Amino acid sequence: MEGKMEENPVKDAEIGSEAGGEEALVGNVNKLAVSPPGYSGSPRKGHLVFDACFESGNLGRVDYISEFEFDLFIRPDTCNPRFRVWFNFTVENVRETQRVIFNVVNFSKTKSLYRDGMSPVVKSTSRPKWQRLPTKNVYYYRCPDHRRNYVMSFAFCFDREDDVYQFAYCYPYTYSRLQHYLASLERRNLPYLQREQLGLSVQQRHLDLLTITNRNQLSPEREKKLVFLTARVHPGESPASFVCQGLIDFLVSQHPVAQILRDYVIFKIVPMLNPDGVYLGNYRCSLMGFDLNRHWQDPSPWAHPTLHAVKQLIVQMNQDPSVSLEFYIDVHAHSTMLNGFMYGNVFEDEERVQRQAVFPRLLCHNAADFSFSNTSFNRDVVKAGTGRRFLGGLLDDTSYCYTLEVSFYSYMTSGSPSPVAYTEETYMRLGMNVARTFLDYYKLNNLITDNTPSHIQSCEVPSQTGRDVVDKERERSQNVKHSVD
Repeated sequence: MEGKMEENPVKDAEIGSEAGGEEALVGNVNKLAVSPPGYSGSPRKGHLVFDACFESGNLGRVDYISEFEFDLFIRPDTCNPRFRVWFNFTVENVRETQRVIFNVVNFSKTKSLYRDGMSPVVKSTSRPKWQRLPTKNVYYYRCPDHRRNYVMSFAFCFDREDDVYQFAYCYPYTYSRLQHYLASLERRNLPYLQREQLGLSVQQRHLDLLTITNRNQLSPEREKKLVFLTARVHPGESPASFVCQGLIDFLVSQHPVAQILRDYVIFKIVPMLNPDGVYLGNYRCSLMGFDLNRHWQDPSPWAHPTLHAVKQLIVQMNQDPSVSLEFYIDVHAHSTMLNGFMYGNVFEDEERVQRQAVFPRLLCHNAADFSFSNTSFNRDVVKAGTGRRFLGGLLDDTSYCYTLEVSFYSYMTSGSPSPVAYTEETYMRLGMNVARTFLDYYKLNNLITDNTPSHIQSCEVPSQTGRDVVDKERERSQNVKHSVD
């Protein structure tokens, strides 16, 4: 999320106390058996054992309140006590039918989708697919017992003694998962897919770059249109990885729309900009405590090596006369809003402002969960170091830079009376629809045969040809409003 960042945390409605009394929480719990006070000896069945010493894990401390209640403390981001949001831990040594209440007591944010029905996700050894807890079991409130911090409490009943249960803020998507996924793509030997190592993180993890295009169709006479997409600069925003994978899956598929896009567009994708932060289980920062999405203006090759490498590549491509770098999209997840939506930039040139609104309007036609009404255009001073803002000032006036946000929780459609909770699959579907929208934008629909479906899913709009939609949206964009913050 591009969330507002003030130097004075007291003035920022999104951020809580600077340290919250958890300065000592520098590591994750490791097979911590939590027994009643005064108990000695080996843990009995029902003395819960907590663990977060695994990839993307986060749990810094557990306090025993009673045999039915435990206070849980999120470990702050590495080298930055300001951010405490992401959690991911396991519980074992449970007793069958054991009922507990877990209180996550030190969130750094006050606003949260937990107020609107969001719930943590859970899986277990025998049920390995993540699922959300029932909303009725989750409570979010300001607690007088914890310095009036906001607390998220959830009730849970363990039903299988031999299972290990895992709880997380949202569906995890780890660095290792990405590496396995990219390796599986490479094994397919697709002629239009290239994987490169663009650089290494501080802890020597791979910074991967994918190039997806049909090289046989690229001729020196024709200018190459280029779309650059990045994700996971904020490591706790795991939905961004599912959106990114959905986009990649679609672009490398045999879907006729994907085949046409590969003929006319070069897609450059960096799926994980902050691999160290993801691996460590941070919410917003890198290994060294930096919010990388505030350092685009002058990234350090030693402190922000992944950002430095990506910026160098974009600057280099922008100077290549044979390439037209037309889009930069940075994928995030949002902790207080519903649906997918975009942030764009504010320009003095009104025509450029109008043209910038075309792509999100088209995406709104293709994706029922994307909201154009939530899309906004701003130039907040505190966001000057973001990829969207910096590259929006660097690239020429034919380029468009967006932050694509997707809710951690749910989306509303015109046909749904209540929010529909996102799943891993529906996050991926949004990514597929982002890819699909480039066909409309570049007016390539006439290349689709009449008997071939061009849409990935049905839309809540009248059926129109892609060219009609593009022309109509370019006219409607004349009336687009933008905010100047």
